[in-house]
Amino acid sequence: MTSPSSIAGGFTAPAAVARGSHGAVAAWLLVCCALVFAIIVVGGVTRLTHSGLSITEWQPIVGTLPPLSDADWQAAFTKYQATPEYRLVNRGMGLAEFKGIFWWEYAHRLLGRLVGAAFLLPFLWFFARRAIPPGYGGGLAAIFVLGGLQGALGWYMVKSGLVDDPRVSQFRLTAHLTLAFLIFGAMLWVAMSLLDPRRGAAGGRARTLAFTTVALVVAMVATGGFVAGIRAGFAYNTFPLMNGHLVPPEIMLLEPWWKNFFYNMATVQFDHRLLALVLAFVVPLTWLAALRTPRAPARVRTGAHLLVAMLAVQIALGIATLLLVVPLPLAAAHQAGAVVLFGLALNLAHALR
Repeated sequence: MTSPSSIAGGFTAPAAVARGSHGAVAAWLLVCCALVFAIIVVGGVTRLTHSGLSITEWQPIVGTLPPLSDADWQAAFTKYQATPEYRLVNRGMGLAEFKGIFWWEYAHRLLGRLVGAAFLLPFLWFFARRAIPPGYGGGLAAIFVLGGLQGALGWYMVKSGLVDDPRVSQFRLTAHLTLAFLIFGAMLWVAMSLLDPRRGAAGGRARTLAFTTVALVVAMVATGGFVAGIRAGFAYNTFPLMNGHLVPPEIMLLEPWWKNFFYNMATVQFDHRLLALVLAFVVPLTWLAALRTPRAPARVRTGAHLLVAMLAVQIALGIATLLLVVPLPLAAAHQAGAVVLFGLALNLAHALR
C-alpha cells in the first residue's frame, strides 16, 4: 500500500503545523469513512430492492431536493414509466410503490452529496488554517478527485440500465463498488498514519501476508460485484457443494471462454467462493505470523485477532445469505461485513508497515 506521503504532491501546508492538528484531521477522515461505509450499505440495499433505476436523471445540485408536490411526484413517475425497467419488469406499478423505490435511490444519492460536502468543506478549512500536516495535501486532494469520479461513475452505471436491458452493467457496478472501497481505504490509511506514524515493526512475513490479505479482500469485493451484477446469488443456493458439485459442470459453458468469468452465474459464484476459501487459509496464517512477530506493538496482536474473527463472521454471513436465497437484511449485513473486513485488513497491514 502506497503511503500518503509518497503520493502527495502539489500543494501542502507549511512545515510549521501544530502537532495537535494531526488528531483533528484524522478525526475528520474517520467521520468521512463512516459516511462512505453508510453509502456502501445503502447502495447495497438500493440494488437489492431494485431501486437504482428509479431516478432517471443526474442533477448534482437541483436533484438535492426530492419531489415536493403531487405534480413533482407525477413528473418523476412519468419519467420512470418511460424506462425499460418499468415497461419490462414493473409495468402496472402504482405511484405509492414507485415512491418506495425512489426513496432508497434518493437516500443513496443524498449520502453521496453529503460525503462530498463532508470531505471538501473541512479540507478547505484545514487548508486555509495551514492545519494540513506536511506531505498530505496532495494525497487528500487526490481522494477528493476520486470522490468526484465516483459520482460520475455512479451515473454512468445507472445509464446502462436506462437504455434497453433493465439491469445495470455488471462491469460498471463492480467498478463503482470497488472504487468506493478504495476511497474508504485511502481515507482510513491516511487517518491511521496521522494517529500512529510509527514504522518498522519487525516481521517481514507477517507484513507480506497482511498486504496479501488486503489485496485478496479487494479481489473478493470485485467478484462480489459481479455476483450482484448478474444476480448469481440467486443460483446454486447450496453449500459447501454447488448443487451437488464441487466444481459445477456449467463453469465453462460460454464461448469464448473468458466470458464465463463475467457472464456465467456458475463461474462468477465459484470465483467468489474460491476467494473466500483462499482467505480462510491466508488469514489464519497472517494471524499466526503476526502473533509471532518479535517486538510487535499491541496493535498488531489486537488487529490480528479482530481480523481472523471478522473473517469468520463474514464467511458465515455469506453462507447464510446464499442458503436463504439473498434475504435483504442478511445481504446488507454481508456487504457491511466486507467493509469492516477490508478496514481490519488495512489496519493490520498499516500496523506492520
